[in-house]
Amino acid sequence: MDNRTDGPDGAVVVEIDGLTKHYAGVQALTDASVTIRAGEVRALLGRNGAGKSTMIRLLAGVETPDRGTIRIGGELLGRGVRRSTALGIETVYQELSLVPELTVAENMFLGVWPRTAGRVDYDTMRRETAAVLEELALDIDPLSRVESLPLAEQQLVEICRAVRRRPRLLILDEPTSALAATEVQAVLKTVDRIAAAGVAVVYVSHRLDEIRQVASTATVMRDGRVVDTVTLEDVSTAHVVALMVGSVEPAVEERAERAVDRSGTPLLSVRNLALPPKIRAVTFDVHAGEVLGIAGLMGSGRSELLRAVAGFHPISSGSVAVAGTDVRNVGAARMKALGVGMTPEDRKGAGIVPLLGVDENMLISDYRAVSSGPTIVYRRFRAAAAGLISRLSIATARAQTPIVNLSGGNQQKAVIGRWLHAGSRILLLDEPTRGVDVAAKAQIYRLVRELADGGAAVVFVSGELEELPLVCDRVIALRGGEITEELTGSDITIDSVLSAAMAA
Repeated sequence: MDNRTDGPDGAVVVEIDGLTKHYAGVQALTDASVTIRAGEVRALLGRNGAGKSTMIRLLAGVETPDRGTIRIGGELLGRGVRRSTALGIETVYQELSLVPELTVAENMFLGVWPRTAGRVDYDTMRRETAAVLEELALDIDPLSRVESLPLAEQQLVEICRAVRRRPRLLILDEPTSALAATEVQAVLKTVDRIAAAGVAVVYVSHRLDEIRQVASTATVMRDGRVVDTVTLEDVSTAHVVALMVGSVEPAVEERAERAVDRSGTPLLSVRNLALPPKIRAVTFDVHAGEVLGIAGLMGSGRSELLRAVAGFHPISSGSVAVAGTDVRNVGAARMKALGVGMTPEDRKGAGIVPLLGVDENMLISDYRAVSSGPTIVYRRFRAAAAGLISRLSIATARAQTPIVNLSGGNQQKAVIGRWLHAGSRILLLDEPTRGVDVAAKAQIYRLVRELADGGAAVVFVSGELEELPLVCDRVIALRGGEITEELTGSDITIDSVLSAAMAA
């Protein structure tokens, strides 16, 4: 698909001037100014925390700026979502908001079902839905239940619902993040058709390869500021990455070079593992004493890969070996017995039992170690919990404090402690620093390195790609269902990791 070039010649749709927004302790936006024209697909790029989400919330009317103005078609945006919608702004967020049990047509008119003689007019819904689908050249049955559609088509239905309301500005927040590479093109083609109809589009994505396919221009943000707006055909991907990274120094100490002995048998070996449609054929090893990072964008299959190795997700094909021995019938209980532990991406939903104490959350992985026969020996229980709390520097007044009362960083350390108590020698850490502050991140980095120094093999997955150079001895890039690049030692830099993950 060719880049659009007609956008800059269209009428100005969006004028953002001096936008500033401050939250408690955080300067989210500072003096941001942007202009977007009709028919233009403008990519909005930046690392996590750059200010993209704040910009979107302000445009959508969810938040009000402290200073600055937003004009849509020359009219001042003012306050509130209703005003934003009235001026023709539609936002499609990363998480789908469809009702799976309803049909495509019912979802298209969700909340505003047309009525005739006091009854819902299903014929009108079906007819108008079919017209929008035809307009965007989508072969989707209006009467299909959303739950029966592939994820890519569900995403397209979400976009169509916004298009039906005839927006002047359409904001798409990571619309392909959960899609496999083969599904992305349908979304990009649809975005191209929307722009061709004269709609201004703000497209947020970390995937620079698809950005170049769908957008003509890109606004790059860093630390709450707009650092530049570029015409993509005039700049290299390396230049865009440099704008995103800037000269900001990491808030924690740099990773010290460590000698990892990879001459022996790996503690964990994965060979040609497949999980269609996300993972096609992934092969990697992790040795004792090594921290292996996996760089991949949202939707690349990182979490599914870890869950499969840990035995929580069935493997379609391929093999997993622990300490040189192939594992037959990979399952969670079997992998745990072999010393594999996993901290899940969704810490609150799947990692902790909120109302249980810190002690119970950690020791639940192996009550037998603190029991005599079927009976828990509370002297052993208390000693084991106290030992883990001290070792992991978990800040809690009492071991029995409900874990939900702890900070995110301390909760995460307790989840890691669960697998230390179970004797795990292979740790699969999925987003271990998500939702924790800078100080807690630094503590988790140190803990991970200490575990590796003690002989553990650690796989570290993070969507904050810039933190991988701070903790990993080796990084592999997961893209298009395969491992596409490997970085080691001094080659692991913020620039190289971003470029590897973003298909530079």
